[in-house]
Amino acid sequence: MAKQKRIGTRPGQRQPLQRTTTRTSRPPDAVSPEEEARAAELEAQILAEEKAAEEIQKGRDRRAKAPEGAIYSSAPLAQRAAEEYAYVQRDLRRILVVGGGLLIALAVIYVVLNVLNVV
Repeated sequence: MAKQKRIGTRPGQRQPLQRTTTRTSRPPDAVSPEEEARAAELEAQILAEEKAAEEIQKGRDRRAKAPEGAIYSSAPLAQRAAEEYAYVQRDLRRILVVGGGLLIALAVIYVVLNVLNVV
C-alpha cells in the first residue's frame, strides 16, 4: 500500500509559487520613449564618470612619474639633498614632540601615584 501525502511539501521546503502571467500589447523587445530617455541619461552619466576617472588616473600617473620637489639636474648634491630629505627633519620633529609628550605624561602619572599617594 502506498503512503499518502498529508502535506504538500516536505518540512523545511516552500511550496512552489503560483504565478500568473499578464500579457501586454507591445512586443517584449520594444522600448518605451521614457525608458529610452532614461537609458540615454544613464549612459551619459556613466561616460562622464569614466572620463573623470581617466583624468584622475592620468594625474596620478604624472605625479608618480615625476615627484614634486625632486630635482635631477646638474644642481649640487647638497642642494638636492636639502630638497629631497626635508621630510626627514619634519619626521624627526614629530618623533621628538610625541616622545616628549609621552615622557611628560609618564612623569605626571609617577608624581600622582607615588609622590602624592593618590591611589
